[in-house]
Amino acid sequence: MQPSTTFSKRLRQARERAGLTQTELGLRVGMDPSAASPRMNQYEKGIHEPPHAMVKRLAEELGVPAAFLFVDDDRLADLLLLWTELGDEGHEKLLRYAKRQVKAQE
Repeated sequence: MQPSTTFSKRLRQARERAGLTQTELGLRVGMDPSAASPRMNQYEKGIHEPPHAMVKRLAEELGVPAAFLFVDDDRLADLLLLWTELGDEGHEKLLRYAKRQVKAQE
């Protein structure tokens, strides 16, 4: 079954990228062991969306910005994943580059 929402698609993508099972992820974010797998499965199928505090915990555990879990555009999602791999200096360089590109198009 394909994920039915952007959130469910991105959550599954991030979980698989991290090499975790649904149960492992659920346990890492503090879910009860008996509910971890079913709850994560519901999130990934788009049946339920977690509250904001849980979204933040999931994103942190998966090493992605919370925004990644909601972005529709695949290129922007890729950029957000790259952002997590850059340090502060890389963030500054990327921002300067993007600003130059915008300015050049004006």
